[in-house]
Amino acid sequence: MKLLEDKISNEGIVIGTDILKVDMFLNHQIDVNLLDEMGKEFYRLFSGKSINKILTVESSGIAIAVMAAKYFNVPVVFAKKANHKNVGNDLYTVKSFSFTHGKDYNMAVSKKYLSENDNVLIIDDFLAGGNASFAMLDILKQANANLVGIGIAIEKGFQDGGKKLREMGINLKSLAIVESMNENGITFRSQD
Repeated sequence: MKLLEDKISNEGIVIGTDILKVDMFLNHQIDVNLLDEMGKEFYRLFSGKSINKILTVESSGIAIAVMAAKYFNVPVVFAKKANHKNVGNDLYTVKSFSFTHGKDYNMAVSKKYLSENDNVLIIDDFLAGGNASFAMLDILKQANANLVGIGIAIEKGFQDGGKKLREMGINLKSLAIVESMNENGITFRSQD
């Protein structure tokens, strides 16, 4: 998605060779118009797939998932990363390591919101090693829900998460794939 790639190139900040800071438009301060275009693009990529739920992770994936859900006209369910007393105990749970925060999280989704009747599109902001995606896949497996595909805003193509998911036969679509990055710039993988 050229619009997203341009935004990353013009405003993203590269730290070292593995951290891409995009919090000025994607996950701290949000460019709503950009997210709306991303939602439209996810709809274009996955339309016609009988999706009735979108699943994401607290918190950075929520805004992107909501914009996509607007076009699919379906609810968003998000995996919570902390224990919440108001969620209850009837949960699908999984442990996941966060590359960004450098620690494990317990992720949980109430069993009220996912079941074997659901055709789910997973949406998230970043894909690096794939830990969050694999955790959400585990949650879907526990719920006996059907995975339709995974939509990612920014994939770090130089890490192996995307490769592993594609090798599993998962319909993975990333709006921007960073092939390499350093203080001199960012190279994107060309996509069809």
